[in-house]
Amino acid sequence: MPVVTHRLRDPDINPCLLESDASSRCMDENNYDKERCSSYFLKYKNCRRFWNSIMIQRRQNGVTPFMPTAAERDEILGAMGKMPY
Repeated sequence: MPVVTHRLRDPDINPCLLESDASSRCMDENNYDKERCSSYFLKYKNCRRFWNSIMIQRRQNGVTPFMPTAAERDEILGAMGKMPY
């Protein structure tokens, strides 16, 4: 597997892996009709926006790594009580 593909499939690097897979699966199942998958695209977009804002906050506060690991993300989402996206 190429390095770039491997990085995109790594749950520690890509926080929206489930949303990405769901939108791809929807496209496959619906013969690439984008209108039928718009809710999946919106959920992915909101996921990216949420984790990007977390990454910006951590960078401003000097916390490394900028993107929380998968375990840290689970703790953040657990503390929120529900999915913010």
